[in-house]
Amino acid sequence: MKVHQLQVGDMQNFTYIVEDEETNEAIVIDPSWDLLEVLKIIERNNLKVKYIVNTHHHFDHTLGNEAMTKATGAKIVQHKASALRSDLKVSDGDIINFGNSELRVLYTPGHSKDSVCLVGDGKIFTGDTLFVGNCGRVDLLGGSSRELYHSLFDVICKQDETLELFPGHNYGQSTTSTILKEKRSNFVLQPRTEEEFMQFMNSE
Repeated sequence: MKVHQLQVGDMQNFTYIVEDEETNEAIVIDPSWDLLEVLKIIERNNLKVKYIVNTHHHFDHTLGNEAMTKATGAKIVQHKASALRSDLKVSDGDIINFGNSELRVLYTPGHSKDSVCLVGDGKIFTGDTLFVGNCGRVDLLGGSSRELYHSLFDVICKQDETLELFPGHNYGQSTTSTILKEKRSNFVLQPRTEEEFMQFMNSE
């Protein structure tokens, strides 16, 4: 599984093209801006895009959905809690297959009600749930510090620590990390009770 990471737009967003190298089938994660650059990579590598997968519904992760669908014929995949138009709704534990590759859906609400992470082939795409050195905000509609606490500590932190982490924004000192590195260095992931975490997030 090959990952093409593109920083797009003015909000330091990452769009990902994830390629199954054996079949040239691919998915696009969170298309928003700079779609011509995304399409150049797809064409240059002769990829067939099967799905457009959104980690959550916020506009800076979904703005390019319709244009990418029109350009590639791919179907849009979102968590079932999303109110946006999609072709396929997924839930926690569902598998997204493309070529001979697959990504498992982890339901990780907190930044939004429909936030998901995607895990497979030694990689985790965390959207706005967890960044390098930080985490997603909880003060937008549908945000919840209580839900984010459980998503971070009961879901993400219990995954394989060697997973390479690909975040939704370029907000850290590096563009990727690992779960182990984030456990050690990310101030958000330091041990706290649920109540302490909620107070911590609400004071940010």
